[in-house]
Amino acid sequence: MHILFTTSLLPEPEPTTGFEIANRAIADAYRAAGARVTVAGFRRPGVAPPPEPHVDFGELAIENAGAGALRKAGWVAEALRSGLPIGAAKLRAMPEPALLERLCRAGPFDAVVLSAAQLPIAFPGLASLAPFIFVAHNVEHLSAAEMGESARGIVSRLLYRREARLLRTAETRLCAQARVVHSLALADAERLGLGGDPRSLPLSLAIGRGTAPADDGERRFDVVMIGTWSWAPNRLGLDWFLESVAPLLPSDIRIGIAGRLDGAPPAAPAQVSFLGRVPDAQGFVRAGRVVALATRGGTGVQLKTIETLEEGMPAVATPSALRGIGAALPANLRVADDPRGFAQALVDLVRRERGGETLRLDGRPFAERQRADLERGVRAGLALAVGGPNAVPVPVLEALAS
Repeated sequence: MHILFTTSLLPEPEPTTGFEIANRAIADAYRAAGARVTVAGFRRPGVAPPPEPHVDFGELAIENAGAGALRKAGWVAEALRSGLPIGAAKLRAMPEPALLERLCRAGPFDAVVLSAAQLPIAFPGLASLAPFIFVAHNVEHLSAAEMGESARGIVSRLLYRREARLLRTAETRLCAQARVVHSLALADAERLGLGGDPRSLPLSLAIGRGTAPADDGERRFDVVMIGTWSWAPNRLGLDWFLESVAPLLPSDIRIGIAGRLDGAPPAAPAQVSFLGRVPDAQGFVRAGRVVALATRGGTGVQLKTIETLEEGMPAVATPSALRGIGAALPANLRVADDPRGFAQALVDLVRRERGGETLRLDGRPFAERQRADLERGVRAGLALAVGGPNAVPVPVLEALAS
Protein backbone atom coordinates (compact mmCIF):
# COMPACT_ATOMS: atom_id res chain seq x y z
CA MET A 1 0.00 0.00 0.00
CA HIS A 2 1.45 3.36 -1.07
CA ILE A 3 0.52 6.40 1.02
CA LEU A 4 1.16 10.03 0.06
CA PHE A 5 1.65 12.00 3.28
CA THR A 6 1.30 15.73 2.56
CA THR A 7 2.34 18.44 4.98
CA SER A 8 3.45 22.05 4.77
CA LEU A 9 7.10 21.30 5.65
CA LEU A 10 9.16 18.21 4.92
CA PRO A 11 10.52 16.37 7.97
CA GLU A 12 13.91 17.30 9.37
CA PRO A 13 16.36 14.97 11.16
CA GLU A 14 15.60 16.64 14.50
CA PRO A 15 12.06 18.06 14.48
CA THR A 16 11.60 20.98 16.85
CA THR A 17 7.98 22.12 16.67
CA GLY A 18 5.01 20.19 17.98
CA PHE A 19 3.57 20.02 14.46
CA GLU A 20 6.75 18.43 13.08
CA ILE A 21 7.00 15.96 15.97
CA ALA A 22 3.38 14.94 15.49
CA ASN A 23 3.89 14.49 11.74
CA ARG A 24 6.88 12.24 12.31
CA ALA A 25 4.97 10.10 14.81
CA ILE A 26 1.95 9.72 12.52
CA ALA A 27 4.02 8.98 9.41
CA ASP A 28 5.97 6.37 11.38
CA ALA A 29 2.69 4.77 12.45
CA TYR A 30 1.73 4.33 8.78
CA ARG A 31 5.09 2.66 8.17
CA ALA A 32 4.52 0.40 11.18
CA ALA A 33 1.18 -0.58 9.60
CA GLY A 34 3.09 -1.86 6.56
CA ALA A 35 2.49 1.08 4.22
CA ARG A 36 5.07 2.58 1.89
CA VAL A 37 5.06 6.30 2.70
CA THR A 38 6.08 9.17 0.43
CA VAL A 39 6.15 12.53 2.22
CA ALA A 40 5.48 15.73 0.28
CA GLY A 41 5.92 19.34 1.30
CA PHE A 42 8.05 22.46 1.16
CA ARG A 43 11.46 22.73 2.78
CA ARG A 44 12.81 25.30 5.23
CA PRO A 45 15.49 27.47 3.58
CA GLY A 46 18.93 25.92 3.95
CA VAL A 47 17.62 22.53 5.13
CA ALA A 48 18.62 19.43 3.18
CA PRO A 49 15.92 17.14 1.77
CA PRO A 50 15.03 14.17 4.00
CA PRO A 51 16.53 10.74 3.29
CA GLU A 52 13.16 8.97 3.12
CA PRO A 53 11.08 8.92 -0.11
CA HIS A 54 9.66 12.40 -0.65
CA VAL A 55 8.43 15.02 -3.09
CA ASP A 56 10.17 18.36 -2.57
CA PHE A 57 8.16 21.46 -3.49
CA GLY A 58 11.21 23.66 -2.93
CA GLU A 59 12.42 26.03 -0.24
CA LEU A 60 9.86 28.22 1.48
CA ALA A 61 9.99 30.38 4.62
CA ILE A 62 6.55 30.31 6.26
CA GLU A 63 7.18 30.82 9.98
CA ASN A 64 6.50 34.03 11.86
CA ALA A 65 9.72 33.70 13.85
CA GLY A 66 12.40 35.48 11.84
CA ALA A 67 9.95 37.08 9.40
CA GLY A 68 10.15 40.86 9.12
CA ALA A 69 7.25 43.28 8.99
CA LEU A 70 7.46 43.53 5.19
CA ARG A 71 7.17 39.79 4.69
CA LYS A 72 4.25 39.54 7.11
CA ALA A 73 2.51 42.38 5.29
CA GLY A 74 3.06 40.49 2.03
CA TRP A 75 1.41 37.39 3.48
CA VAL A 76 -1.62 39.43 4.52
CA ALA A 77 -1.81 41.09 1.10
CA GLU A 78 -1.68 37.73 -0.69
CA ALA A 79 -4.36 36.33 1.63
CA LEU A 80 -6.67 39.25 0.90
CA ARG A 81 -5.98 39.03 -2.84
CA SER A 82 -6.55 35.27 -3.05
CA GLY A 83 -9.42 35.01 -0.56
CA LEU A 84 -7.44 32.43 1.45
CA PRO A 85 -6.57 32.25 5.14
CA ILE A 86 -3.10 33.65 5.81
CA GLY A 87 -1.63 30.25 6.72
CA ALA A 88 -2.72 28.85 3.35
CA ALA A 89 -1.73 31.95 1.38
CA LYS A 90 1.86 31.56 2.63
CA LEU A 91 2.03 28.23 0.83
CA ARG A 92 0.95 29.43 -2.63
CA ALA A 93 4.54 29.50 -3.88
CA MET A 94 3.91 27.52 -7.07
CA PRO A 95 1.02 26.92 -9.47
CA GLU A 96 -1.26 24.10 -8.40
CA PRO A 97 -0.99 22.19 -11.74
CA ALA A 98 2.80 22.06 -11.36
CA LEU A 99 2.52 20.83 -7.77
CA LEU A 100 0.01 18.12 -8.69
CA GLU A 101 2.10 17.04 -11.68
CA ARG A 102 5.10 16.44 -9.39
CA LEU A 103 2.97 14.34 -7.09
CA CYS A 104 1.49 12.29 -9.92
CA ARG A 105 5.00 11.36 -11.07
CA ALA A 106 5.64 9.88 -7.60
CA GLY A 107 2.39 7.84 -7.63
CA PRO A 108 0.12 6.08 -8.00
CA PHE A 109 -1.17 6.22 -4.42
CA ASP A 110 -3.70 4.11 -2.60
CA ALA A 111 -4.53 6.97 -0.22
CA VAL A 112 -3.51 10.55 0.51
CA VAL A 113 -3.01 11.79 4.07
CA LEU A 114 -3.67 15.52 4.34
CA SER A 115 -1.84 16.42 7.53
CA ALA A 116 -3.41 19.68 8.75
CA ALA A 117 -5.69 21.99 6.84
CA GLN A 118 -3.35 24.64 5.41
CA LEU A 119 -1.85 22.77 2.45
CA PRO A 120 -5.15 21.33 1.11
CA ILE A 121 -6.76 24.77 1.52
CA ALA A 122 -3.95 26.28 -0.58
CA PHE A 123 -4.06 23.40 -3.10
CA PRO A 124 -7.53 21.81 -3.07
CA GLY A 125 -6.57 19.49 -5.91
CA LEU A 126 -4.66 17.35 -3.39
CA ALA A 127 -7.97 15.83 -2.38
CA SER A 128 -8.47 14.48 -5.92
CA LEU A 129 -5.32 12.34 -6.12
CA ALA A 130 -6.74 9.35 -4.21
CA PRO A 131 -9.13 8.61 -1.33
CA PHE A 132 -7.97 10.94 1.41
CA ILE A 133 -7.54 10.90 5.17
CA PHE A 134 -7.65 14.28 6.90
CA VAL A 135 -5.56 14.73 10.06
CA ALA A 136 -6.94 17.70 12.02
CA HIS A 137 -4.06 18.70 14.30
CA ASN A 138 -6.25 21.48 15.71
CA VAL A 139 -9.68 22.95 15.17
CA GLU A 140 -8.17 25.84 13.29
CA HIS A 141 -11.23 28.08 13.10
CA LEU A 142 -11.76 27.94 16.88
CA SER A 143 -8.11 28.74 17.55
CA ALA A 144 -8.36 31.76 15.23
CA ALA A 145 -11.57 32.94 16.88
CA GLU A 146 -9.96 32.60 20.30
CA MET A 147 -6.96 34.66 19.22
CA GLY A 148 -9.30 37.29 17.82
CA GLU A 149 -10.91 37.68 21.23
CA SER A 150 -7.54 38.28 22.91
CA ALA A 151 -6.01 40.45 20.16
CA ARG A 152 -5.27 43.99 21.30
CA GLY A 153 -5.53 45.92 18.05
CA ILE A 154 -8.60 46.39 15.85
CA VAL A 155 -6.72 45.29 12.70
CA SER A 156 -5.55 42.07 14.37
CA ARG A 157 -9.06 41.34 15.64
CA LEU A 158 -10.54 41.82 12.18
CA LEU A 159 -7.90 39.60 10.56
CA TYR A 160 -8.45 36.82 13.10
CA ARG A 161 -12.23 37.02 12.58
CA ARG A 162 -11.67 36.71 8.84
CA GLU A 163 -9.36 33.71 9.46
CA ALA A 164 -11.96 32.03 11.65
CA ARG A 165 -14.71 32.45 9.05
CA LEU A 166 -12.61 31.11 6.15
CA LEU A 167 -11.13 28.27 8.17
CA ARG A 168 -14.51 27.10 9.38
CA THR A 169 -15.76 26.81 5.81
CA ALA A 170 -12.61 24.98 4.70
CA GLU A 171 -12.54 22.57 7.65
CA THR A 172 -16.21 21.73 7.13
CA ARG A 173 -15.51 20.93 3.48
CA LEU A 174 -12.47 18.76 4.27
CA CYS A 175 -14.33 16.82 6.96
CA ALA A 176 -17.30 16.24 4.65
CA GLN A 177 -15.15 14.95 1.76
CA ALA A 178 -12.65 12.82 3.74
CA ARG A 179 -12.93 9.05 3.95
CA VAL A 180 -11.52 9.30 7.49
CA VAL A 181 -10.90 12.23 9.86
CA HIS A 182 -8.28 11.84 12.57
CA SER A 183 -8.38 14.45 15.32
CA LEU A 184 -5.77 14.48 18.09
CA ALA A 185 -8.28 15.01 20.89
CA LEU A 186 -11.74 13.52 21.30
CA ALA A 187 -13.22 16.95 22.06
CA ASP A 188 -11.92 18.23 18.71
CA ALA A 189 -14.02 15.65 16.85
CA GLU A 190 -17.11 17.08 18.51
CA ARG A 191 -16.01 20.62 17.70
CA LEU A 192 -15.61 19.64 14.07
CA GLY A 193 -19.19 18.36 13.99
CA LEU A 194 -18.13 14.71 13.83
CA GLY A 195 -19.69 13.40 17.02
CA GLY A 196 -20.99 9.90 16.30
CA ASP A 197 -19.59 9.89 12.76
CA PRO A 198 -17.96 6.48 12.07
CA ARG A 199 -15.35 8.20 9.89
CA SER A 200 -14.05 10.06 12.94
CA LEU A 201 -11.16 8.24 14.63
CA PRO A 202 -9.20 10.32 17.18
CA LEU A 203 -5.50 9.46 17.40
CA SER A 204 -3.26 9.23 20.43
CA LEU A 205 0.24 10.63 19.98
CA ALA A 206 3.65 9.45 21.13
CA ILE A 207 6.88 11.45 20.96
CA GLY A 208 8.92 8.31 20.41
CA ARG A 209 12.32 9.57 21.56
CA GLY A 210 13.09 6.26 23.25
CA THR A 211 14.02 5.52 26.83
CA ALA A 212 14.94 8.60 28.83
CA PRO A 213 18.59 8.68 29.91
CA ALA A 214 19.47 8.12 33.54
CA ASP A 215 19.07 11.22 35.72
CA ASP A 216 22.55 12.78 36.00
CA GLY A 217 21.45 15.08 38.81
CA GLU A 218 22.12 18.29 36.86
CA ARG A 219 19.59 21.05 37.63
CA ARG A 220 20.12 24.24 35.63
CA PHE A 221 16.65 25.60 36.39
CA ASP A 222 13.93 25.04 38.95
CA VAL A 223 11.09 25.55 36.45
CA VAL A 224 11.37 24.92 32.71
CA MET A 225 9.12 25.70 29.76
CA ILE A 226 9.66 24.88 26.09
CA GLY A 227 7.57 25.56 23.01
CA THR A 228 7.25 27.33 19.69
CA TRP A 229 6.27 30.70 21.12
CA SER A 230 5.88 32.29 17.68
CA TRP A 231 2.65 30.27 17.35
CA ALA A 232 -0.10 32.49 18.73
CA PRO A 233 -1.93 29.93 20.96
CA ASN A 234 1.37 28.94 22.60
CA ARG A 235 2.29 32.60 23.12
CA LEU A 236 -1.02 33.15 24.91
CA GLY A 237 0.02 30.62 27.57
CA LEU A 238 3.52 32.04 27.87
CA ASP A 239 2.21 35.57 28.38
CA TRP A 240 -0.23 34.33 31.04
CA PHE A 241 2.59 32.59 32.90
CA LEU A 242 4.92 35.61 32.75
CA GLU A 243 2.28 38.18 33.65
CA SER A 244 0.22 36.27 36.21
CA VAL A 245 2.23 33.34 37.62
CA ALA A 246 5.93 34.25 37.60
CA PRO A 247 5.47 37.39 39.77
CA LEU A 248 3.99 35.15 42.50
CA LEU A 249 7.06 32.89 42.65
CA PRO A 250 9.91 33.44 45.17
CA SER A 251 12.87 35.27 43.65
CA ASP A 252 15.19 32.28 44.22
CA ILE A 253 13.23 30.05 41.84
CA ARG A 254 15.10 30.05 38.53
CA ILE A 255 12.95 29.80 35.39
CA GLY A 256 14.31 28.69 32.01
CA ILE A 257 12.24 29.23 28.85
CA ALA A 258 13.39 27.62 25.59
CA GLY A 259 11.94 27.95 22.11
CA ARG A 260 11.65 30.39 19.24
CA LEU A 261 10.02 33.75 19.83
CA ASP A 262 8.52 36.11 17.30
CA GLY A 263 10.56 39.22 18.06
CA ALA A 264 12.24 40.28 21.30
CA PRO A 265 11.54 38.39 24.56
CA PRO A 266 8.62 39.83 26.55
CA ALA A 267 9.04 41.60 29.87
CA ALA A 268 9.63 39.13 32.71
CA PRO A 269 10.86 38.95 36.31
CA ALA A 270 14.61 38.86 36.86
CA GLN A 271 14.75 35.12 37.57
CA VAL A 272 13.47 34.28 34.05
CA SER A 273 16.04 33.33 31.37
CA PHE A 274 15.08 33.16 27.67
CA LEU A 275 17.31 30.66 25.87
CA GLY A 276 15.85 30.64 22.35
CA ARG A 277 16.03 27.42 20.37
CA VAL A 278 18.10 24.85 22.27
CA PRO A 279 20.06 22.09 20.48
CA ASP A 280 18.93 19.37 22.89
CA ALA A 281 15.30 19.83 23.93
CA GLN A 282 15.21 16.61 25.93
CA GLY A 283 18.39 17.55 27.80
CA PHE A 284 17.00 21.01 28.55
CA VAL A 285 13.78 19.63 30.03
CA ARG A 286 15.60 17.03 32.12
CA ALA A 287 17.93 19.67 33.55
CA GLY A 288 14.93 21.34 35.20
CA ARG A 289 13.27 20.35 38.44
CA VAL A 290 9.65 20.92 37.37
CA VAL A 291 7.96 21.52 34.00
CA ALA A 292 5.35 24.29 33.71
CA LEU A 293 2.62 23.41 31.18
CA ALA A 294 0.83 26.75 31.09
CA THR A 295 -1.47 26.26 28.09
CA ARG A 296 -4.41 28.66 27.92
CA GLY A 297 -7.13 27.65 25.48
CA GLY A 298 -6.47 26.42 21.96
CA THR A 299 -7.36 23.05 20.46
CA GLY A 300 -5.54 19.86 19.58
CA VAL A 301 -3.15 17.98 21.84
CA GLN A 302 -0.13 19.54 23.54
CA LEU A 303 3.00 17.70 22.44
CA LYS A 304 5.04 19.17 25.27
CA THR A 305 2.58 17.59 27.71
CA ILE A 306 3.01 14.18 26.10
CA GLU A 307 6.79 14.61 26.14
CA THR A 308 6.71 15.53 29.83
CA LEU A 309 4.64 12.45 30.70
CA GLU A 310 6.86 10.19 28.59
CA GLU A 311 9.89 11.58 30.40
CA GLY A 312 8.24 11.01 33.78
CA MET A 313 8.99 14.61 34.79
CA PRO A 314 7.16 16.33 37.66
CA ALA A 315 4.93 19.06 36.27
CA VAL A 316 2.18 21.57 36.92
CA ALA A 317 -0.40 21.81 34.13
CA THR A 318 -3.51 23.79 33.32
CA PRO A 319 -6.57 21.75 32.31
CA SER A 320 -6.08 22.96 28.71
CA ALA A 321 -2.59 21.42 28.67
CA LEU A 322 -4.11 18.00 29.36
CA ARG A 323 -6.64 17.86 26.53
CA GLY A 324 -6.40 14.65 24.57
CA ILE A 325 -4.68 12.83 27.45
CA GLY A 326 -7.06 10.02 28.28
CA ALA A 327 -4.83 7.93 30.52
CA ALA A 328 -4.77 8.20 34.30
CA LEU A 329 -2.58 11.14 35.35
CA PRO A 330 0.71 10.38 37.13
CA ALA A 331 1.20 11.12 40.82
CA ASN A 332 3.86 13.78 40.14
CA LEU A 333 1.49 15.96 38.09
CA ARG A 334 -0.47 18.84 39.61
CA VAL A 335 -3.38 20.57 37.86
CA ALA A 336 -4.19 24.24 38.45
CA ASP A 337 -6.12 26.79 36.42
CA ASP A 338 -5.63 29.98 38.45
CA PRO A 339 -2.32 31.86 38.84
CA ARG A 340 -2.03 31.49 42.61
CA GLY A 341 -2.78 27.77 42.59
CA PHE A 342 -0.36 27.24 39.69
CA ALA A 343 2.41 29.15 41.48
CA GLN A 344 1.84 27.32 44.78
CA ALA A 345 1.99 23.94 43.07
CA LEU A 346 5.27 24.88 41.37
CA VAL A 347 6.79 26.04 44.67
CA ASP A 348 5.72 22.84 46.44
CA LEU A 349 7.23 20.53 43.81
CA VAL A 350 10.44 22.57 43.49
CA ARG A 351 11.01 22.56 47.27
CA ARG A 352 10.34 18.84 47.52
CA GLU A 353 12.77 18.14 44.68
CA ARG A 354 15.40 20.42 46.22
CA GLY A 355 14.96 18.54 49.47
CA GLY A 356 16.05 15.30 47.83
CA GLU A 357 12.66 13.70 47.23
CA THR A 358 12.55 11.55 44.08
CA LEU A 359 9.74 12.95 41.96
CA ARG A 360 10.69 11.57 38.55
CA LEU A 361 8.74 8.52 37.44
CA ASP A 362 9.13 5.85 34.77
CA GLY A 363 7.23 7.24 31.76
CA ARG A 364 7.72 4.16 29.57
CA PRO A 365 4.32 2.56 30.28
CA PHE A 366 2.59 5.79 29.24
CA ALA A 367 4.74 6.09 26.10
CA GLU A 368 4.13 2.47 25.10
CA ARG A 369 0.38 2.83 25.60
CA GLN A 370 0.30 6.00 23.50
CA ARG A 371 2.30 4.40 20.69
CA ALA A 372 0.12 1.30 20.60
CA ASP A 373 -3.05 3.43 20.52
CA LEU A 374 -1.61 5.57 17.70
CA GLU A 375 -0.73 2.59 15.55
CA ARG A 376 -4.11 0.99 16.19
CA GLY A 377 -5.91 4.19 15.20
CA VAL A 378 -3.88 4.57 11.99
CA ARG A 379 -4.58 0.97 10.98
CA ALA A 380 -8.28 1.49 11.62
CA GLY A 381 -8.21 4.60 9.44
CA LEU A 382 -6.52 2.73 6.61
CA ALA A 383 -9.14 0.00 6.85
CA LEU A 384 -11.96 2.52 6.54
CA ALA A 385 -10.28 4.49 3.77
CA VAL A 386 -8.99 1.78 1.47
CA GLY A 387 -9.20 -1.63 3.17
CA GLY A 388 -6.55 -4.16 2.18
CA PRO A 389 -4.23 -6.52 4.06
CA ASN A 390 -3.71 -4.12 6.96
CA ALA A 391 -7.40 -3.88 7.74
CA VAL A 392 -8.33 -4.39 11.37
CA PRO A 393 -11.31 -6.44 12.56
CA VAL A 394 -14.73 -4.78 12.64
CA PRO A 395 -14.99 -4.94 16.48
CA VAL A 396 -11.78 -2.89 16.71
CA LEU A 397 -13.19 -0.31 14.30
CA GLU A 398 -16.40 -0.05 16.30
CA ALA A 399 -14.46 0.35 19.54
CA LEU A 400 -12.26 3.09 18.10
CA ALA A 401 -15.22 4.92 16.55
CA SER A 402 -17.00 4.95 19.90
